[in-house]
Amino acid sequence: MSGTSVSAARRRPARQRLLEAAARLFYADGVAATGIDTITAEAGVAKMSLYNNFSSKADLVRAYLDARHEEWLGLYRARLARTDGPREGVLAVFDAYADHAAFAYEHGFRGCGLLNAAAELPAGDEGRAVVRAHKEEVEQLIAGHLEQLLPGRPGEARAAAEHLSFLLEGAMARAGLEGDGERLQHARSMAAALLDRR
Repeated sequence: MSGTSVSAARRRPARQRLLEAAARLFYADGVAATGIDTITAEAGVAKMSLYNNFSSKADLVRAYLDARHEEWLGLYRARLARTDGPREGVLAVFDAYADHAAFAYEHGFRGCGLLNAAAELPAGDEGRAVVRAHKEEVEQLIAGHLEQLLPGRPGEARAAAEHLSFLLEGAMARAGLEGDGERLQHARSMAAALLDRR
């Protein structure tokens, strides 16, 4: 980093720097493998800064999960703003996942950061509830578009939303294993074909 970019980075609030460092490290190395010392060193802050902003590592993990959810919602809203109609609204959900896969991750694409983190958290952990709420919201967004596409057929719209949600999650898991978003593009094409049959 140049002297100018280092000083600019240090002017950002410690909380923001900690969250950005945690996001990079949790995604690249995992939640359990990433210690507080590594996060504070990456953020360029004293250890006390972490505890001034987060009550514990678990609190930082929850903040990371919330931020990742908001990040995805931003991608979805940007895609949705360019759509015309409920069919494209459904596909905007797939496109937002593909946009996430296209980020320049430091150590490559590893799949859904929320699910990766949830897999490391014990049953009953609040962080798992955050991830579950995200996945439920994604399915509800799909269902909302399908209810517009299939007026008067709410049961069919909900069933189709669950089907497409499973397609999306399966594609995301495979994309993470393969390290790129190609499976997501294929899943989007499959979703489009299914929508065109309705």
